[in-house]
Amino acid sequence: MVGKIVNIQPNGYQKFVHRFLMLKWVSAFLAKALYRADKFLLRLTGGRHTVTYIVGLPIIQLTTTGAKTGQQRTMPLVSLPDGEKLALIASNFGQKHNPGWYHNLKANPECEVRFNGQSLKYIARESLDAEREKYIQLAISYYAGYEKYKERAAPRYIPVMVLEPKSG
Repeated sequence: MVGKIVNIQPNGYQKFVHRFLMLKWVSAFLAKALYRADKFLLRLTGGRHTVTYIVGLPIIQLTTTGAKTGQQRTMPLVSLPDGEKLALIASNFGQKHNPGWYHNLKANPECEVRFNGQSLKYIARESLDAEREKYIQLAISYYAGYEKYKERAAPRYIPVMVLEPKSG
């Protein structure tokens, strides 16, 4: 396991900030800028802090292999810990298309997760039906904005990817 990514629910202040972050124009801005800010802060702090972490969301650095290019791509993402598994919601801030990392994981399921300076290999699979709904509800419990993202992305189906530690 990569360190220990724990389920810590946002506190009252963080939930207050979440209300602002859910606004459509703020989400549109964050879709373009947040990952860059998170990448910068991760680099600056040796992989320990992100802007997103400040608002109470657990962040990992996910490295995938590009579906078209075959090149390694690293992206800071919110993850939902579930024992040794991690769930990733492909909401893309409610945009009309799935995020690039989702397509990368579909094409090349082996990936690497970095958290608190440690790395571990995972295998990704798409979550369906009741399991998917469980993770969507867990995501909403962390950040109610996921409910807004579902509305904004409609009719796009928001996929959920589950990462399981690679054995061996």
